[in-house]
Amino acid sequence: MLQAKNLNNQIQEIWPENGPPSEEVQKYIKKYLKEKIVIKCGGRVLLDPVLFNNFIDDVVILKKLGLTPLIVHGGGPRIKKKLNELNIETKFIMGLRVTDEKVIKVVEEVMLQFNKEIVNALEKKNCNAKSITVKENNVITVKQKNLELGYVGAPTKLDVKIVKNLINEDFIPIITPMGLDENGKIYNINADTAAGALAVSLKSRRLLLMTDVEGVYDKDKKLISEIRPAEAEKLIDNDTIKEGMIPKIKTCINAIEDGVRGVVIIDGRKPHSILFELFSDKGSGTLIRK
Repeated sequence: MLQAKNLNNQIQEIWPENGPPSEEVQKYIKKYLKEKIVIKCGGRVLLDPVLFNNFIDDVVILKKLGLTPLIVHGGGPRIKKKLNELNIETKFIMGLRVTDEKVIKVVEEVMLQFNKEIVNALEKKNCNAKSITVKENNVITVKQKNLELGYVGAPTKLDVKIVKNLINEDFIPIITPMGLDENGKIYNINADTAAGALAVSLKSRRLLLMTDVEGVYDKDKKLISEIRPAEAEKLIDNDTIKEGMIPKIKTCINAIEDGVRGVVIIDGRKPHSILFELFSDKGSGTLIRK
């Protein structure tokens, strides 16, 4: 964590050249100091090494600035790639992958591998990180979302004690979006949904959902910089928001209604989008709040 003395010089030393203006940073450090920031990492970040490294650098910077980042990672693009290699066909219903016994095994394998990659990448930057997975230290209890989706779970309970202990020990928790039902069966959870449930349980200041679009668009395909939950519901009802964006927006609405102060859908393809959202006047993506 940076020291108050010569703070501006210290920021300059760690700040990326293509990040937001460093002179704006000090205004926001106090706002977010020691606050929990849940980040859902997904989309192209999972496949593109340059974007992945930018993401890791941003998380390290958050930690150095005194924030408390927590990462929930997706796996969609990697899972799709692996399923194609194995010639396993799947379909989606309302943006959620139908998951049978073959698919859940692939999901688990891909998720555990990516989780390790994030932990290893952070540790190479001298940033302590620990995995939270269904195999080692499950924190999410689920129930089956519905029969049609198969092994897709809806969170019913979170054991935040494990997460808080890691934070207190100065680790960044890296959480796989999978959970166990009461019989110990493994279920996949939409990563946005898992991140939202975690943000609510931890009373996070911000929830950032990284994706492959700039944010939420209106009917004319223009980016909406800020939106209220009721307006977002209308965009779902009139099919402006559809497919994979639906669970994202539902997560945003639920998180806001349950106490998270702001949820932002940000473009993970944009270098340092996390820093632009938290530490610049302009922000990044679409902010949903009351």
